[in-house]
Amino acid sequence: MNTESGSEPKFKTKTSTKAEPALNELFLDSLRDIYWAENHLVKVLPKMSQAASSSKLVEAIENHLTQTKEHVSRLEVIFDLLGEKAIAKKCDAMEGLAKEGEGIIEGTDEGTATRDVGIILASQKVEHYEIATYGGLTQLAKTLGLDDVAEILAQTLAEEKQADELLTEVAENEVNYKASEEA
Repeated sequence: MNTESGSEPKFKTKTSTKAEPALNELFLDSLRDIYWAENHLVKVLPKMSQAASSSKLVEAIENHLTQTKEHVSRLEVIFDLLGEKAIAKKCDAMEGLAKEGEGIIEGTDEGTATRDVGIILASQKVEHYEIATYGGLTQLAKTLGLDDVAEILAQTLAEEKQADELLTEVAENEVNYKASEEA
């Protein structure tokens, strides 16, 4: 954290242009949105893990759950750095993606690789939403001169990309082939 002893963080909101306050508010609103989304995932991921049958998929989901809890904590650090209260704003996109995942579980047979394929598809949609969000937030933080915040967001972005890659590996190396052989 870039703070000098006894002083405020260097990245307090600047008002050098007329557009910046609105841009800052959009940034905060987007942070609140992804904060809700990450907290929602902490509740949803255990359900996905329980519904999966592939041990590699279960491991990938459980690893992502651990990371997601860390992402929540990082967002709380960001709110603190910005001097803002960590308030979640309902994320309709994540709610919809979670419902879609639940629908896949309900619409597939328990213990099948086909269900696992569906879980991977639903999970990758979530990852891609998070990648888009964290990518955009990282760039916006840089634009606003919030370099320390951008660094934290970039770390989360990298982890979301890794989670997506791991899901692809599980699909390509195990689950999709097994599903293609199911009767």
